[in-house]
Amino acid sequence: MENPATPDPARDPVPDTAPLPALYAPERVIIVDDHALVRDGLRTVLEQAFPACEILDADGLEPALHLLATAGEADLVLLDLLIPGIEGLSGLETLRERYPATPVVIVSGVTDRQVVHAALAAGAAGFLPKSLPRGALLDAFAHVLAGGIYEPEMTAADTPFAAGDEERAIHARIAALTPQQRVVLGKLVGGRLNKQIAYELDVSMTTVKAHVSAILHKLQVFSRTQAVILANRVGFRE
Repeated sequence: MENPATPDPARDPVPDTAPLPALYAPERVIIVDDHALVRDGLRTVLEQAFPACEILDADGLEPALHLLATAGEADLVLLDLLIPGIEGLSGLETLRERYPATPVVIVSGVTDRQVVHAALAAGAAGFLPKSLPRGALLDAFAHVLAGGIYEPEMTAADTPFAAGDEERAIHARIAALTPQQRVVLGKLVGGRLNKQIAYELDVSMTTVKAHVSAILHKLQVFSRTQAVILANRVGFRE
C-alpha cells in the first residue's frame, strides 16, 4: 500500500520557491556583475533555493578575485560577460586559470550563438541568458552543480535581427558612446593598435584601454573584432 505521506510529483508538484535537493546545494556562490539590481535579483533566487548557502557578490573582476583569495574557493561563480575593465573573455579566462576547479557560469544579456559557443569553448560551465525565468535558472544551477555544462536553447529571438532593425540597434549603441569613445572606435575601425591610438590622441595606454573596455560594454560585444564588425555594418568611420 502506498504511503500517503510520500509526495507524488504528478499530484503534488514541488513549488517554484522550494529549495533544491541537498545533493545540489552549494556552500558558497559568488555573483560578479556591475549592476546592483542584477546582483540583488540573483541573490534572491539563490537564497530561496539554497537557504544555507553563503552568497557573496562583487561589482568587478578584481573584487571577485579578492573574495576568492580571502573567503576561499566557491562552489559556483556567476559572471557577467560585459563588465567594465574586462575585454572579451579575459575575465572568464583569468578565473579559469587561477581557479580551474571552480565552475564559472556566464550570466549575460547577450545571447548571440557565437558568443555562447565562444564562452563555453573558453571553459565556462554554462551560459545563462538574463531573460531566463526563475525555474529555468534553478534547473541550470542544478545541472552545473551536478557536474554538467549548461547551454541555453536558442530561439528565434536569439537569431540576428532583420537588417533594418539590426542597423538601428547598432546606431543606438554607437550613439551611447561619448565623443572620445567614438574617436577611439574610429581608430579601431582604422586598424590602429592601442599604442598607436595612445600616440595619436596623446593619452596614456591606460586611458585607451579604459575607452576600449567601455566601448565593448556599450556595444554589447566581447572583442575588438566584434566592435569593428558592428561599426562596419553601419559604415562608421574615423
